[in-house]
Amino acid sequence: MICLPRSPGWSPYKVFPLSCAVQNYAWGKVGLDSEVAKLVVGGDTSAVIEADKHYAELWMGAHPKGDALIKDNRIAQRTLGQWIADYPACLGSKVKDTFQGQLPFLFKVLSVNTALSIQAHPNRELAGRLHAQFPEHYPDNNHKPEMAVALTHFEGLCGFRPVEEIIGFLKSVPEFHALVGNEAAEELLSSIGEEGRTSLALKKCFTRMMNCEKKVFVDQLNMLVKRVTEEAAAGKDTSGSNSELLLRLHSQYPGDIGCFSIYFLNRMVLEPGDAMFLGANEPHAYLNGDCIECMACSDNTVRAGLTPKFIDVNTLCEMLNYSPAPASAKIFPSIQDPSDPFVYLYDPPVPDFTVMRIQVPASVRQYTVAPVDCAGILLVIEGEATGTSAAALSDITLSRGTVLFISANESVSLHVTSPSGMTMYRACSLL
Repeated sequence: MICLPRSPGWSPYKVFPLSCAVQNYAWGKVGLDSEVAKLVVGGDTSAVIEADKHYAELWMGAHPKGDALIKDNRIAQRTLGQWIADYPACLGSKVKDTFQGQLPFLFKVLSVNTALSIQAHPNRELAGRLHAQFPEHYPDNNHKPEMAVALTHFEGLCGFRPVEEIIGFLKSVPEFHALVGNEAAEELLSSIGEEGRTSLALKKCFTRMMNCEKKVFVDQLNMLVKRVTEEAAAGKDTSGSNSELLLRLHSQYPGDIGCFSIYFLNRMVLEPGDAMFLGANEPHAYLNGDCIECMACSDNTVRAGLTPKFIDVNTLCEMLNYSPAPASAKIFPSIQDPSDPFVYLYDPPVPDFTVMRIQVPASVRQYTVAPVDCAGILLVIEGEATGTSAAALSDITLSRGTVLFISANESVSLHVTSPSGMTMYRACSLL
């Protein structure tokens, strides 16, 4: 038999399991309260979860700060990033050419115990300028659109509230009004109904607050916390001051200007499967709960509060999208895939990523994860199955916490063994 030489960039292994990086940030949930920790131990029964350690993020991808390890000893490459560099054809031709041979997204699970900073991410043009001027704060020149899909009851802040709601808080929360000032508050009130004027007035109000002297806003915040605490103790209704969230954030970040942002930004409450898309310049913060997150590969974040990290107030106030809209408008819908009734697509208006929720019902025992013309990462949230693929060379056991890399144009056939079906999430780039 004559063995023909294989072309460079060819590998017989195109579907394989990953062992993914865990980030132990202080805002993460602790021990097995964390969905991240539960998934880690589900995917690797030998993993040790420490009861007092924070398990904040699971990184599924090839980011240099958390490159996934390949869990197949027949594969010489140790990490996913090394493997993609050696076999870029696995990405699919469109993704390989569009994103210069790089996996264009980072897939994550987040388990949030205390609030993350109020932040926004620049568009590509601004990211390039910020990286050139301040590389120590903005480490790359890429944009960073993100999508969060709730795994449990999930709370966040996203986008500016309708103007009527902000004006309502300016009237009912005098401490908030004191930071914004009479002039800016009057401009906002008189701008209602005129979109261009409203955006400018909103920018002025937010900028005034963010530029307050520290002593002024700390004094006002302490007065506000004291007032709502006393009113609540006296049995008064303090919901007009958004008191429950205010007191929670103040307990986590005392004296932080971000505590006042709750009067500007929509409070989002997501249930499992609900999503929000965070495009360029959209102010947002995650407050509590567990979610899937997918993002473009970037570390560019402009922060506004609820953080001990660097706050770039001027850049933030200039860049934000000052378009008020209700919380309901910030929910990003999923669409049932016309070719597969068990797949729901979250397809944002960016090329870098699409997320799929795959919900296999209990009645289905055989299911095929369909091929797409781009590489993807599959995460099992619930259920068990045995997977076979011509590109895997041996059966793969899938259970809660399993993470698979699936090369472009490869499928995986599942024999579902769990009695209640399966829930999986898949990230890819559908150009």
